[in-house]
Amino acid sequence: MRKISTTLLLCLFAVVLFAQEKVDLEMVKKIRQEGLNNSKVMDYAFYLTDVNGPRLAGSPGYLKAANWAKGELSKIGLTNAALEAWGEFGKGWELQKSYVALTAPYYKPLIAYPKAWTGGSNGLKNAEVLLIDAADTTELLKYKGKLKGKVLIQYKNDTLKHSFRADAVRYTDEELTAMANAAPPQPQQRPAAGGNNDMANRMRTMQAAARVGTLLKEWAISEGAVAILSYSMRGHDGTLFVSGGGSYAKGAPDGFLDIMLTAEDYLSICRLTKSGVPVKLDVDVKSASNEKDTKGYNVVAEIKGSDPTLAAEVVMLGGHLDSWHSAGGATDNAAGSAVMMEAVRILKAVGAKPRRTIRIGLWGGEEQGLHGSRGYVKNHFADPATMELKPEHAKFSSYFNIDNGTGKIRGIYLQGNEKVKDIFSKWLEPFHDLGATTVTISNTGGTDHQSFDAVGLPGFQFIQDPIEYSTRTHHTNMDTYDHLIADDLKQIATIVASFVYHAAMRDEKLPRKELPQPRSTGGRP
Repeated sequence: MRKISTTLLLCLFAVVLFAQEKVDLEMVKKIRQEGLNNSKVMDYAFYLTDVNGPRLAGSPGYLKAANWAKGELSKIGLTNAALEAWGEFGKGWELQKSYVALTAPYYKPLIAYPKAWTGGSNGLKNAEVLLIDAADTTELLKYKGKLKGKVLIQYKNDTLKHSFRADAVRYTDEELTAMANAAPPQPQQRPAAGGNNDMANRMRTMQAAARVGTLLKEWAISEGAVAILSYSMRGHDGTLFVSGGGSYAKGAPDGFLDIMLTAEDYLSICRLTKSGVPVKLDVDVKSASNEKDTKGYNVVAEIKGSDPTLAAEVVMLGGHLDSWHSAGGATDNAAGSAVMMEAVRILKAVGAKPRRTIRIGLWGGEEQGLHGSRGYVKNHFADPATMELKPEHAKFSSYFNIDNGTGKIRGIYLQGNEKVKDIFSKWLEPFHDLGATTVTISNTGGTDHQSFDAVGLPGFQFIQDPIEYSTRTHHTNMDTYDHLIADDLKQIATIVASFVYHAAMRDEKLPRKELPQPRSTGGRP
């Protein structure tokens, strides 16, 4: 009798395992019907954006949205809906008034947003703009003692670069094929010391600019300046990329008033002041900080498992609920929160009876560093700094996340977990006609699935068409309801509902990678 090699046996086992992966096509049909034809996803998105407004972590807007989501999840029929504290966040902040306009050499209203966690102007100020042209702190000395009552602008002579491609794009077949054929991610190698002089020079320039900016703000506070102006070259054509400008730590003072302008307005003011033309601005900004409750909160709710032997095990889905403050946070990430709420609504509407418990998590404080999901993982499963596992770690199946904008699902990132490739490929088959075909060993970073992966739990983010996420909506004043694509969100919710359902129905939990080693950094992905 011929001996069969170990490699061949493993291949045969993998083929059999893949062939045995069950897809409940009758349930998929019901999920598709409900998700594509009876969707409520845009209703959820409308409330989170237009009705609620910005959801900055710790702000009244965030708590309003969180309480609304909790109530809606209860109405859908989920149990144990709650605002669950994940830990200490810090102070809340909200923008209450903002008016910025050029008044000399002529009048012009400006598109402008103060950065979060900065102070106000203490009423309307009509102030002269002072140009700061200093490459280092030594050159900055010539401005010391001259800042009182001024609006400060640091000189830049950048040139706006025109874009010759559309803001909004979808992945091409070639790009998806490249993702599917990607090699497993390799550990990052630290560059050799002195190996890149250009990079070292850029780092020195950036560090010098940072020291100038820090010292300038210190002098601005002590001397009584009105505000400082900022910009980003990404923020053009009326779009502003704006986030935080001060500390949200409990007890920290508000940062100095830092106002983002469009690149066009910023560079115009630079040219005028550089040429000696007097420039004045009206500035009237009011913000409010509070420390009534410095805890951070997630929204959680459940569909209880129906199988007595598996109900204690958990499949999770989620996305972050918080946003920045210059718009309604539609693509970042009301879209993710709305589709996850819609996914569990679909499952309740079709009468699904999952064997495992399905739990939704809408996370707070993601924009400041994945705080909500990290806190949840630390409280329930493990601290990545020590990797001491809690009992719930063994009962966890998987987590599925949405946080890459409004674009429809084109597939899923495996987060380096080769063991789930064939499973996910099978689960995607009923959705090939909706454009979801690709399974890639690669990962996308910077969002909440990484909190689960950091402690060895299967956490996944779906591949989404980029649309205009990085070019127009991500962290901008354009991140509004109008930039959502209803059909894409319906498709996302439908596919997520099916993935979550099948994960909850499997005989076994999803396979895991090896446990990571403890991370002295506290497990930052």
